[in-house]
Amino acid sequence: MERVVKEVVTPVVASDGAGVRLKRSIATQTLDHLDPFFLFDHFGSENADDYIAGFPMHPHRGIETITYMLDGSVAHRDSMGNQGVIGAGDVQWMTAGSGILHEEMPKVGPRRLDGFQIWVNLPAKLKMTKPRYQDVAAAKIPVIERPDGSRIRVVAGAVDRALGAVREIYADPTYLDVALPPGGTFEHPVPAAHTALLYVFRG
Repeated sequence: MERVVKEVVTPVVASDGAGVRLKRSIATQTLDHLDPFFLFDHFGSENADDYIAGFPMHPHRGIETITYMLDGSVAHRDSMGNQGVIGAGDVQWMTAGSGILHEEMPKVGPRRLDGFQIWVNLPAKLKMTKPRYQDVAAAKIPVIERPDGSRIRVVAGAVDRALGAVREIYADPTYLDVALPPGGTFEHPVPAAHTALLYVFRG
């Protein structure tokens, strides 16, 4: 059974962290949440002043955060001693669980900064789970190129028997980056009980 579009949402311009300008689709007056997702941000600019202040050390608890980079790079450091830098095509996911402090500081480079962050609510029984953190390099994310010219990066979930590189997210989401040729189409089955969100960021 085909799903129909329930609502079309225009992102709102917001500021977060120490003054990072971004586009917010979830956690606004228009769209408060899409269970279990309660924040969806698109950060990106060619102007370093829009992002360089970053997200200094701050706490999280009872959620998971997934950051997917399109371009540029962000340095991560947290209270568990983890640190690293994610760049174009890389993914970072963190399970805050019982609580963690971390910072995400964009780096100024020759290219623009561009990416997404999603916050996923943990079920009550897992709110106090042990915090964890992991980076996934772009090279580890499967890429499917179909004869019709479409290109699919499988961040999480499965497409055409290819399993996404990001696993063990408690919400068990499917996260795909789909590029289509002009006039192209893409179909993917979504379990009836799952929330579906499509975000058009180019074209």
